[in-house]
Amino acid sequence: MTTTFTLLHPGAMGAKVGGEATRTGTRVLYVPTGRGPASLQRAREAGLESAESLESALAVSDFVLSVCPPHAAEDVAREVLGHPFRGVYVEANAVSPDRTRRIAAACAERGVLMLDGSIVGGPPGPGSAPRLYLSGDGEQVARVAGSFKDTQVVARPLDAEIGAASALKMAYASYQKSARVLAAVSHALAAHHGVAAELAREAGSLTSSILAETDQLPSVAARAWRWAPELEEIAATLRTAELPADMAEGAAAVLRRWTDDKDDYDLPLEEVLAHLRTEN
Repeated sequence: MTTTFTLLHPGAMGAKVGGEATRTGTRVLYVPTGRGPASLQRAREAGLESAESLESALAVSDFVLSVCPPHAAEDVAREVLGHPFRGVYVEANAVSPDRTRRIAAACAERGVLMLDGSIVGGPPGPGSAPRLYLSGDGEQVARVAGSFKDTQVVARPLDAEIGAASALKMAYASYQKSARVLAAVSHALAAHHGVAAELAREAGSLTSSILAETDQLPSVAARAWRWAPELEEIAATLRTAELPADMAEGAAAVLRRWTDDKDDYDLPLEEVLAHLRTEN
């Protein structure tokens, strides 16, 4: 039997994710009412099928796939739960584990099973194959994963409860999004002092993948007593240039949590990470 999804909504990510599901024979519906011209064009290009209304789409759907801006996640869920839907709700937004569990509780009150999902990576396309992590009921996770088999959306089931997939997204995005912001601040500071070309040259020589280098973290903790004052100097430099110093100040505050680890380069990684949960 054909599996049917209602996709909420056909944004830049959602439309292309839904389009990948259609490649496995999955029927993917969307509701054009209230959508702008760009959303409608994306839905058509992705091969999605328009539905007369949300109610009519839900009536024939096995799954709802919610891919929307994070701030709208609970509102979208409430809208769905206002209809007699008895399929499976896939919460695939970049929201905290606590928000995910609140949505799961609201679904449970209406007799709807919810799966926790998170999308890591950019929209599917040439050179881009995002990962869809899924946690919750194993049987239903497998069904959703099957709808993306051999597509450019790589489904990765997690043997874990609701909240796990969202936590992974938060952990990954906390680095990836912040790194982009830090890069913008760094380039703005360099431009302010007329050394933009020199910073770009230094940037081009970088070869490390910092998020992957967990073996370096004990060394960071051991040197935190020196790095924290340097970050405070950076914050002062940013303020003088009328640039935001919040992230530099925040980094200095984090480094101070490792004060007691001074010069202890052999500290196990587990202890290094645990010390971030304890203020000195």
